[in-house]
Amino acid sequence: MLDWQAIDTVLLDMDGTLLDLHFDNYLWLNTVPQAIAAKNNISVAQAKTMVEDDYERVFGTLNWYCLDHWQQHFGIDIIALHEASTQRIQLRPDCMPFLNQLQHMRKQRILITNAHPDSLALKLKHTELASGLDTIISSHQSGYPKEDPRFWDWLYSQCEITAKRCLFVDDNEHILVASQKAGIGFQLGITNPDSMGERKSFELYPATHDLTTVFS
Repeated sequence: MLDWQAIDTVLLDMDGTLLDLHFDNYLWLNTVPQAIAAKNNISVAQAKTMVEDDYERVFGTLNWYCLDHWQQHFGIDIIALHEASTQRIQLRPDCMPFLNQLQHMRKQRILITNAHPDSLALKLKHTELASGLDTIISSHQSGYPKEDPRFWDWLYSQCEITAKRCLFVDDNEHILVASQKAGIGFQLGITNPDSMGERKSFELYPATHDLTTVFS
């Protein structure tokens, strides 16, 4: 599937790629609406409609990923909701075997996530993910999400990487497109980001349900 001789660095998304996206989907689509319903004395169905509309308005921007934004917008303790649900934070089964094989192959492993630093810190605390990475970057450090070309310009200024010799793995095809436009040489999608959700299909790039299969 991949020409590993042409790849020096693997850029990795986190949620849905290395971690099971079920934690985030359940929190933002169930836990948050429940908290809003209780706070505002409305039905959970009403709260779900409201938050989904609010999410849509900022989709693709840094605010969509920003815990500070949503905490202020909804007037609820988003961090506390995260901390109360840490039992749902899970590595994908293929995550550590994949990262360990990359280390064995002497490939640089850089996490580039749109996750807010507080969310990132919580997930690193409750998993062994950090042990499988060489560098950890939140796009919030740049001020731009991965969807934005300016993020990639910033990344190149921060890391000694050759874009055309990088593989980028993400469960969002729109972000994979952005990486290709920014010069990243190889893209790979994840078809099963949420273990409880439906499979995704990718039109433009190869994709897998198990990262360990990309070495064969």
